[in-house]
Parts: sequence; C-alpha cells; structure tokens
Amino acid sequence: MTDGMAIDLARGAITVGILVGAPVLGLGLLVGLVVSLLQATTQVNEQTLTFVPKILAMLAAVALFGPWMLHELTDYAAGTLALLSRLGEGGP
Repeated sequence: MTDGMAIDLARGAITVGILVGAPVLGLGLLVGLVVSLLQATTQVNEQTLTFVPKILAMLAAVALFGPWMLHELTDYAAGTLALLSRLGEGGP
C-alpha cells in the first residue's frame, strides 16, 4: 500500500464520517438554536429545557436518516474491504 492509497482511505473515512453525522448534528444544532431563541424571548432560563428537545430531535433524525446512514457506512466498508482483499492478492 502506498502513501497515496492510505491518504485516500483516511480522506474517505473522514468524508463518510462527516456525511453520516451531519444530519443528526445539524438537526440538533437547529433545535438548540430555536430553543435558545425561545428562551431568550420568554426569559425562561431552565437548563433542562434545552436538552430534552435536542435529544428527541436527534433520536428522530437517527430514526429518519438511519437507513441511509447505514447504507453509506456499509458501502464504504465494503469498498475498503474489497480494496484490502485486492491488496492481499498482490494487485492494486
């Protein structure tokens, strides 16, 4: 395995990780922003009020995007394992 192949594998892993995590983190960020604006408007500063909606939104995002996330991860893993098996046989 060359240095370039190792860098490509690492770049692909980082890309897939960001791509898979983005919907859940983005929705959590959006709900957190909305709850913070609501708290600032109503001047209710309850700490637990921010966590419960974010957790529920992130669980909903995992339920909604879960099949797509699993598909992306399995595609990347299958591609990586296929590449490693080809390297084990002596081919590029």
